[in-house]
Amino acid sequence: MTAPRPLRALRIHAGPEALRHIACHGLGPSDIGVVPAAAGGPKGLVLGPLDRFLFGDWLARGAGPVDLVGASIGAWRMATACMARPVEAFDRLEQAYIHQAYDVPPGRTRPAPAHVSERFGQSLQAFYAGHVAEVLSHPRFRLHLVTSRGRHLLAREHRVATPLGYLGAFAANAVHRRAMGLWLERVVFSSSPVRAAGPGGPAGAGGGGPHSAPAALPFATGDYPTRQVALREDNFLPALQASCSIPFVLQAVHDIPGAPRGAYWDGGITDYHLHLRYGHPNAIKDIANYSMNTAAWKGFDSNAAAPGRLVLYPHFQQQVVPGWLDKGLRWRHRATRALDRVVLLSPDPAWVSACLPGGKLPDRQDFLRYGTDTPARARAWGAAVAASRQLADEFAAWVEGGCPLEAVEPL
Repeated sequence: MTAPRPLRALRIHAGPEALRHIACHGLGPSDIGVVPAAAGGPKGLVLGPLDRFLFGDWLARGAGPVDLVGASIGAWRMATACMARPVEAFDRLEQAYIHQAYDVPPGRTRPAPAHVSERFGQSLQAFYAGHVAEVLSHPRFRLHLVTSRGRHLLAREHRVATPLGYLGAFAANAVHRRAMGLWLERVVFSSSPVRAAGPGGPAGAGGGGPHSAPAALPFATGDYPTRQVALREDNFLPALQASCSIPFVLQAVHDIPGAPRGAYWDGGITDYHLHLRYGHPNAIKDIANYSMNTAAWKGFDSNAAAPGRLVLYPHFQQQVVPGWLDKGLRWRHRATRALDRVVLLSPDPAWVSACLPGGKLPDRQDFLRYGTDTPARARAWGAAVAASRQLADEFAAWVEGGCPLEAVEPL
């Protein structure tokens, strides 16, 4: 018997329930019920080869509905996974992201947020032109786009109120993560439930019509103030742009159709790496009846078991950081019971240091490092993506080789 090939680029971590499942059954595509995709800007580029293998090959061999949950670039990735030809679509996403360029005014180091928002919006419109209905009616995938909706000083974008509002959010979050909900709430735009095949036609989503009900969320919402909104053809592009709208880099998206009025920003602010308690759908169905005093604010039980299928999480690091403002709060980076059913795939930091340009993942600071030399930045990012093919190759070899348990580390 051939010994399993050692993993050099890829690390596989699993929560205790996921680890037990792999030990008893291995890991098959029909075991997967949720795929999260984190915020993180250009870091997500290194997951492109894994995305192409997972959505173009491995997951396609499975059966049953799968919930795709994304914030920021993760929202773009998961919406792309719902297209009819995902491998080609991920190739297009990769090229669009790598070659994005913005005009910097004389004497400035950064482009104006209004300019970035306008150009990014045009890019999304071109990317999904003629494909929105296709994304919303995928036969197996239910799409959930995470955004952050401002409250109080953050209810409308303003040059004075917005910085003050984010200062308030930062201070509240430092005291308790749930307290940040006084300033920013999680709003999830969800496509319709997957419809089983029957006499009326083939299996598929219920569609993105104006009266479609959203699919149940695949995670508990008791950890943080949450609303859910139906994802439809008329709000798909603004919801996706909002999920990618980093404060002070892009403008907020205001008054999204079908959703409560207000300013919507990057979903990574509330849910940077989607550290959510998967397996407990308790969506807030009626957003009109939502208040800060509901169970969504009070009732999080971090010790309950999480039933259901496993969560497969391609990520650019082992740590699953709850919110954007938690990046500097290291004690919030630890794995919790929320991740018990998660199988996390990430690049080995030693491999990143040895094999990627500059010994690091692509990041937003590269826009400043390379300045106006867009071709040099594009070459570096393209080289990182090319090297990351090893991540997909090693995961494919691991699953085809029987999922040897010795390659899996506790999360």
